[in-house]
Amino acid sequence: MLEVFGYISGIISVFCFLPYIRDILLKKTKPERASWLIWSVLGGIAFFSQLAKGASYSLWMPGVQTFWVMLIFLLSLKFGVGGLSKRDLIALTIAVFGLVLWHFTKEPAFALFITIIVDAIGCFLTIMKVREDPKSETISTWLLSGLSGVFAALAVGSFNFILLIYPIYIWLVNWSVVAVILISSRRLLATRKDQ
Repeated sequence: MLEVFGYISGIISVFCFLPYIRDILLKKTKPERASWLIWSVLGGIAFFSQLAKGASYSLWMPGVQTFWVMLIFLLSLKFGVGGLSKRDLIALTIAVFGLVLWHFTKEPAFALFITIIVDAIGCFLTIMKVREDPKSETISTWLLSGLSGVFAALAVGSFNFILLIYPIYIWLVNWSVVAVILISSRRLLATRKDQ
């Protein structure tokens, strides 16, 4: 079953980004450039950190997602928003500091924790954008990406904190974006009704 869960996670990871890319090309979704840059770099770090700690079937999710995240970053250069605001530059500076710290540790578990912290900085940037413009994101991508994290966690097969922390984080952070999209959409709808 572990292998099946790993494959399911990878398949969801492949398909969850297709609506996002479609919506970017249709100019409905506007990716936050700094977020997707951070996630491109960190996806690779998470993948190799888990590989070094002995992960196998659970690697499908971070491997496939890193490919799609890098593609979305490249699309964001033309179709995205942000990247040079004060908030973005501060986040990118902290992310670079985290990467430098990771480089000198040479410890895969520590690198994974740094990855999660820096990834959360990228998520913060997207959440701030979503609060202002909830329609600028494709909700199905965030839902499915979180679901891929659930199946990646199931693919671990035992209670190994190091192998579980990243897929559980992916689940929680993606569904947090979904929650902010829904809450912000309702808030905007209520504001329009009051006007």
